[in-house]
Amino acid sequence: MDIQEILNLADHLIFNQTGKHLDDLQQVILRGTFQGKKYSEIAQEFQCTNGHVRDVASELWKTFSETFGEQVNKSNLRTTFNRWQFSIGSSGNVEKDFIGINNINFFPETSPSSETINTENLTQPNINKPQTIPKPKINLSDAPDYKKFYGRTQEIKTLKKWILQEQKKLVILHGINGIGKTTLALQLIKNIQNKFDYIIWQSLRDSPPLKTIQTRLIKFISNQNSTLETSENSHLLENLRKHRCLIILDDIQTIFNSGKLASHYLPEHENYSQFFQLIAELPHQSCCLIISREKLREISTAKNTSVRSLHLKGLDEEAATKILKDQELQVDDKWKKLIDFYQSNPTWLNIIATTINELFSGSILELFQYDPQFLDADIKELLHQQFARLSELEKQVIYHLATETKPVTISTLLDNLQIPPSDLLNIIKSLQRRSLIEKQENNFTLLPLLKQYVLSNQFN
Repeated sequence: MDIQEILNLADHLIFNQTGKHLDDLQQVILRGTFQGKKYSEIAQEFQCTNGHVRDVASELWKTFSETFGEQVNKSNLRTTFNRWQFSIGSSGNVEKDFIGINNINFFPETSPSSETINTENLTQPNINKPQTIPKPKINLSDAPDYKKFYGRTQEIKTLKKWILQEQKKLVILHGINGIGKTTLALQLIKNIQNKFDYIIWQSLRDSPPLKTIQTRLIKFISNQNSTLETSENSHLLENLRKHRCLIILDDIQTIFNSGKLASHYLPEHENYSQFFQLIAELPHQSCCLIISREKLREISTAKNTSVRSLHLKGLDEEAATKILKDQELQVDDKWKKLIDFYQSNPTWLNIIATTINELFSGSILELFQYDPQFLDADIKELLHQQFARLSELEKQVIYHLATETKPVTISTLLDNLQIPPSDLLNIIKSLQRRSLIEKQENNFTLLPLLKQYVLSNQFN
């Protein structure tokens, strides 16, 4: 049996015994065990403690011992599974006839004479009918086209841990325009789609009323239109309890009020806030993944630990360099400077790489001879979309930070701006939620590209 066959069988056994599929750590433990790895190596690979791996492995061996009717441990796991070798064909299809032993469904081992075991003639009292694992129903028609994916290994691991292992109900993925939130979410779905019954993507790009979104979700999950006998919230939550669902809501910032502090809902969309809080606080087995340029206020007001938020920043240097290589830019010592100025933002890097190819045949050095801090017009437009949402007081603070050569303290801002302390603290908090300023110890600053944008546009 190869490792994938072993994992297929193990997943089927665990599902029949517990009603749950193997989680990520259990799969890593099984794979590592059959590769002869120590628990410490497995723990390092999964980035958890050695003791946690031992505890999870112990529960696995206990389940397999009960299933096989004999003692199973790390040292004899391969031998035990090989004795129950089964044929799944070249396609890996596990939907064949199998016999029931100790209430667990096993595929019959192929005999040397290739005769099929007739399960109807078996006398065991615990013969179960084959159980097929249904494929998830997925609707990504509202999602954008998938872009080439770079890096983000740690971010994928973190999101999988929150959603699958810790079963968080509300997860917010936020970051500045173009940073790759949507691409990351699409890649995540590829990694976890077999753990859900239903997956649906809904974009709020046109600022739909909450009832419209609820009706679409209910229709997709229950295959029927919403009724007026119960509230939309109750009806949807009933489906989220009954099924394991992953709901992705994209472009949440469109229902926020422009010209005010971050993540303040438009009056006609204030019911979204209550909806998100219900998703986070009431019992169900599903997850809502929210994608937004602004961090939601519900994160800080959540009454339990079922909410998580991931601030998406730039790519690591290896992934950012891969973008430039794929764009076939000329290799020189200016690569890192370009990556740093554009903050490893994948969208911005692709835009500037295209410009360099069109104007300078791929030479970064030639671009830098003209303007080492060139700000492409297409990137300016993306920034304008984000900066246009700021309040007047936020604009004052942003412009002042753009004129400073070093990070400044809140005290310095108070000395230079005629803004009351309570207002300034809320403004700083809002700009952080928008991913427009960075904190370095107790000082705040704008990154070079954002300074260039603010000053070149006389932004005040």
